[in-house]
Amino acid sequence: MTRMTLSPDRNTPIPPIADPDDARWIAVKRRDASADGHFYYAVRTTGVYCRPSCAARLPRRENVSFYATRAEAEQAGFRPCKRCRPGDAAQASRHAAAIARACRLIETAEEPPALAELADAAGLSRYHFHRIFKQIAGVTPKAYASAHRAKRVRSELGQSDTVTRAIFDAGFNSSGRFYEGSTKILGMTPGAYRDGGAGAEIRFAVAECSLGAVLVAATGKGVVAIEFGADPERLVHGLQDRFPKAGLTGGDAAFERMVAEVIGAVEAPRQGLDLPIDVRGTAFQQRVWQALRQIPPGSTASYAEIARRIGNPAAVRAVAQACAVNPAAVVIPCHRVVRSNGDLGGYRWGIERKRELLRREGAV
Repeated sequence: MTRMTLSPDRNTPIPPIADPDDARWIAVKRRDASADGHFYYAVRTTGVYCRPSCAARLPRRENVSFYATRAEAEQAGFRPCKRCRPGDAAQASRHAAAIARACRLIETAEEPPALAELADAAGLSRYHFHRIFKQIAGVTPKAYASAHRAKRVRSELGQSDTVTRAIFDAGFNSSGRFYEGSTKILGMTPGAYRDGGAGAEIRFAVAECSLGAVLVAATGKGVVAIEFGADPERLVHGLQDRFPKAGLTGGDAAFERMVAEVIGAVEAPRQGLDLPIDVRGTAFQQRVWQALRQIPPGSTASYAEIARRIGNPAAVRAVAQACAVNPAAVVIPCHRVVRSNGDLGGYRWGIERKRELLRREGAV
């Protein structure tokens, strides 16, 4: 099975590399925080050793050596870097706690707090806070606040008597400000979302492939669902249940070409599938799904690797849950995520379909 390493600071996966030191050097060049604790690098010209994520000036490769532990580096005569403090394990915990406090502040505030306010609450400079927040949360503070407010709006639209009340209950002090970005937040107008997709146009088709029936549905912005099943009618009923008042129509010629692309990716998944998506999820789920789209065909990543990729290494179970509710098979390739021991784990559309997709990609 081909395995790969993912970098949280770039969108491009690192391909398999034969020499471990070459892979470590790539992590150092990318200042890959997910590699912290896995190894340390030392610089002969300065006599210090650092974490892979150290922000110090990049040394020349010929002056660098690698060590599995701090003890090995110190036995070789190197001293800890005063900038990244590789011996200060508590620093990572302090940063995680500070960002957690900032997230709670964002979630409980009526208006999104200013960056300076969040940085002060975390006890960090604005620049340092912004960098650490993105490193740990996987998104900027502004993006986190936007995603949280979108979640609140969706919740309130399902409970409030009127759209206006839902907007204000979600923390917007002006309905005009909300309506400016409502389509981006909800994928449709607030009234349509509240009414089960009333007024929204969703094209769909059910086709047959070697893995059974497959439903493909999309708005004008992108794919909202790709689902496998044994019963085409059940797949359509599931789409109707999600969008009970949306306009569901058969696809035109352009849509049929999209369906053909999906079928092609199922039959020959090594070719990949790069379609626009219009899926709804929490900020965490969106980060997971974005990370999944970076796994190239023929490769796999573990749930733990994805958790590290999005800057939350303790969230392995939450990553698995995000995979389990993925609404768009193949285009968000959750079939490429396996357990750390190589076992396939679960798959929303059946473990046999997952095994077959991986087999066709050459990953098992």
